[in-house]
Amino acid sequence: MTRRFAVITGASTGIGFELAHLAAEQGYDLLIAADEGLIASAADDLRAKGGEVEALEVDLSSIEGVDRLIEAAGGRRIDLLCANAGTGTGGAFLDQSVEIWRHAVDTNVTGTLYLLQKVLRDMVARDDGKILVTGSIAGYIPGAFNAVYNGTKAMIDNVTEALRNEIKDMKGVTLTTLMPGATDTEFFARAGMLDTDVGQDSHKADPAKVARDGWDALMAGKGHIVSGWSNKLQVATAGVVPQSILAEHHRRMAEPGSAD
Repeated sequence: MTRRFAVITGASTGIGFELAHLAAEQGYDLLIAADEGLIASAADDLRAKGGEVEALEVDLSSIEGVDRLIEAAGGRRIDLLCANAGTGTGGAFLDQSVEIWRHAVDTNVTGTLYLLQKVLRDMVARDDGKILVTGSIAGYIPGAFNAVYNGTKAMIDNVTEALRNEIKDMKGVTLTTLMPGATDTEFFARAGMLDTDVGQDSHKADPAKVARDGWDALMAGKGHIVSGWSNKLQVATAGVVPQSILAEHHRRMAEPGSAD
C-alpha cells in the first residue's frame, strides 16, 4: 500500500516541527520546508520515526519558492498539507524598512495563499485531503508594535473561514485553521521581541500542545481550533471590547522594552 504523503512548512522548529512529528508518527512520508538550514537537522530527527523525510530550504515568501516546494513533491499526491510558515514584525511600524514588513506579508499571506490554492485545488478535484493552516488569535487583535503580523493573521483567519464555505460540498476535504496565542517558539527572537512583556512571558504555550490541538481538530474534521482556554477567552473578548482598548492592551505586551 502506498504511504500517505504530507507537506509541512515552517517545520524547522516550533509548531511546524511538532506537527511533522505527529505526521511521522501517523505513518506519513514527509516533505518539510523552511527558510533556514536548520530544516536539515529537523529532517534527521524525524527520520528516526521511520518513513521517508525530504527537507527543502526555500523562501516561501515568493511565488518561485512555493513553486519549488510543489516541484519537490515530485508529482506525488499530497494527502496532508500543514501550511505553518510565518514570520513576525516586532517594533514600531514607522521604524521598519519596507523589506521587513513586505517579507512578512509575502510569507504569511501571499506564499501561504498561493500554496493553499495549488494544493486545495487538487484535493477538491478528487474530493479528498486534509489541510491545516496556522492562523492566530492575533488576527482578532489590533497588534500595536506587531501591527503587520497581526494584520496578516487576520487575513489568514478570514480567508480560510471563507474557503470552508466555498468548498462545503466537498465532504472528503478538511480545511482547519489552528489559532494559537503566544507560544514558546523562536518566533519572538526572530521578530526582535525578546525585550517585550510577551517575549519574556514564562507562561507561553507549549508548541507540542498547540500542534496536538491542531492535529486533533484536523483529524476530527473541525473548521477551526483556538488552542488554550485563555486564548478562547481573548477571542470572545475581542468581539465585544472596542478596538482601541485591544490595541492599547497589545501595546503593553509588545512595545519594545515592556519587559523591564
